[in-house]
Amino acid sequence: MTTLFFQSDVQDPYSIYQLMLDKNPIYWDEENKIWVIYSYESCIEILKNPDALIPVINLNNEQKLNEHALDILNNLARLSNEIQHTINREIANLLFSNLKSVDINTILYKLIKDDLIENEVDWVNSVCKKLPLLVVLKSFGFTANDCAFILDKIEILVKIMLPNKSKEEVKLINQVSERIFSIVEKQLLLFDFYKPLLNKISELEVLPLDEIKKITISNLIGLLIQSYDAGRGILSNSLLQIIKHKTFSNKATIQKSVIETLRFDPPIHNTRRIANADITLGKTTIKKGEKIMVVLAAANRDLQKFENESNFDIERFNNNENLTFGIGGHMCLAKHFSINLATEVLWFLFNEHKIITLLDNNIEYEPLINTRLPKTIWISIK
Repeated sequence: MTTLFFQSDVQDPYSIYQLMLDKNPIYWDEENKIWVIYSYESCIEILKNPDALIPVINLNNEQKLNEHALDILNNLARLSNEIQHTINREIANLLFSNLKSVDINTILYKLIKDDLIENEVDWVNSVCKKLPLLVVLKSFGFTANDCAFILDKIEILVKIMLPNKSKEEVKLINQVSERIFSIVEKQLLLFDFYKPLLNKISELEVLPLDEIKKITISNLIGLLIQSYDAGRGILSNSLLQIIKHKTFSNKATIQKSVIETLRFDPPIHNTRRIANADITLGKTTIKKGEKIMVVLAAANRDLQKFENESNFDIERFNNNENLTFGIGGHMCLAKHFSINLATEVLWFLFNEHKIITLLDNNIEYEPLINTRLPKTIWISIK
């Protein structure tokens, strides 16, 4: 049985996950030569295990990425291991601490107004693909022209995360990476961002200033990439669940709905690791060098952890223990930012407009393996 599938090809991936949780919670996929982990307990063990490393993408640069694209890819906290990860994570933390407050409601109002056609709007393409990215860009004071350029090119840039890229994709990534790298570098210099970094990083390991700058630029670009894909997914999937279950009575229920959506229908379904030593899970031994896929979305529906796991229940006491953002040293730093952003956006939407109607229940998804992202969500706003 193959365990890798495009989300666009599967109407209900959770039925597959449930079957595997019941029959093969730790499964060797012979066709794809990869261990697939479904149970909550085993996923936790892998995510916390220091010998389960993030796979290196494009190790020998066979795809011929240029200098700027390589800098971005090699310096992201979410893709690094050991001491490099510690340094990158400190820099990423400092970036988050420097996010300035922006008026999210004004951004949302304009995005909807610009694309509204007879009270109907495509929530994904008009809002979700733009708003999280715009919030980050405006938080760091990027100019209107720079925001417009990055918004226009972000769909190309996110392809840098693909393990396999076509020659045309690499060509476009190289072009876009160089320009965006330059834009972000200029903006961080205006912020005089590097002075507070130097003392912090020197406590961990001496690095030349040029290297610190590259890591910082790369991690801010990584935040832009996360804002586009994961941010889009949280806003999309949360809206669908809130409309379906009518959990929009106040801001608190909106926030609970966002957190339960991250468990019940998350945008990120799986993540990869590779064994740097033999790893034992119960009676199963994963040998050094073998690949691992951690199915976070399956762990989030594990009955051993979540009672009545197939029910959307915003009052479940342990909803915030979902694994969508990971756990341990590689837990996604954008967790609280993403939850708060989605809460603010969706509360404004439902508070400002009393009737929000989903116009098509047949949601199509992007042809991706690790993320479940709706292509479009047409809604009526009154």
